[in-house]
Amino acid sequence: MITTTVAARDRQRRTGGAMRTDGPSDSTDAAPGRLRRRAFFAAGTAGAATLAVGCGTSDAPADDAAAPTPSARTSHSPTPTPTRRRPELPRGGRRLFPEHRLVGYCGLPGAKALGRLGTGDLDDRVTEIERRGRAYADGRTVLPVLELLAVVASSGAGPDGRYRSRTPAKTIRAFHETARAHKALLLLNIQPGRAAALDEVKALREWLVHPDVGIALDPEWEMGPDQVPGDSYGHTTGDELTRIAAYLASLVDEHDLPEKAFVYHQVASSVVRDEDRLKVPAGVAVVKSADGIGSPRLKRDTWKQLVKVMPPRLHTGFKLFFEEDAEGGGRLMTPDEVLALTPRPAYVMYE
Repeated sequence: MITTTVAARDRQRRTGGAMRTDGPSDSTDAAPGRLRRRAFFAAGTAGAATLAVGCGTSDAPADDAAAPTPSARTSHSPTPTPTRRRPELPRGGRRLFPEHRLVGYCGLPGAKALGRLGTGDLDDRVTEIERRGRAYADGRTVLPVLELLAVVASSGAGPDGRYRSRTPAKTIRAFHETARAHKALLLLNIQPGRAAALDEVKALREWLVHPDVGIALDPEWEMGPDQVPGDSYGHTTGDELTRIAAYLASLVDEHDLPEKAFVYHQVASSVVRDEDRLKVPAGVAVVKSADGIGSPRLKRDTWKQLVKVMPPRLHTGFKLFFEEDAEGGGRLMTPDEVLALTPRPAYVMYE
């Protein structure tokens, strides 16, 4: 069961639906009341039913008596070895962009405050993503995304003092099986707390060796040694993002995988420092996703601030909030409005 502290709930209520900008309230010293309602501090993670996976068996060797004797062999060309099919993305191909547009939900089972993906029947949610995604095609193949919170920042230190909890493997497995059944992409979202982001990525290696699994990072929840999640913004750096991308590229090379998705959500310029030092390796599609709450006008303003200077080879993403964006007289932006952004987002995520 997931719980929140009373103080965390108060901070969530005081968010007020305001979109963050790069003003003083966006600094890493932001007051607790400026942290948005979706900030959720986990004491544990909800489980999901474990899915059993069957194992195939190899063919038995042919009976020795049936094999032709040397004198009976005839001269012929050797049978060509079948060409191994290279792993592909869920809906075909080995390159994410510009062939695809990603559209998805995020969340965690049993944690409504963390996003729509954690509510109701998972298959129904994916069907809903499919339906919503049609409006975003615009000449591309829409690839549904399940962005599961695999590491959740916590207000408590926990047994190892890292201020984060890891989602059980059985939950990740259930989401992966559902994603595979629907030919969707699974993104494992990381809120590092005081843990090193790259260590948390490496801990998910057993899933990342699959062609339909990528990584998403929430750097505002990456805390310094004296920070506690929910009290102030955390941050990452361009160098750290490069190290994560390089690790993913090494898995792509080792397992001959298709292009691997790596998303980092950015609520303000302050949470990604020295972004110009980010280097994108071959085999990894890095998406900078504008994250924030507010009216369409405020969201467009933040978008312009975050995309006006970007390192080369980055793609863009845009995040929408079903509830918070509509607070204070606001409303959810339409697909046409999202697609009118420049550059046009390659990933649209709903929470």
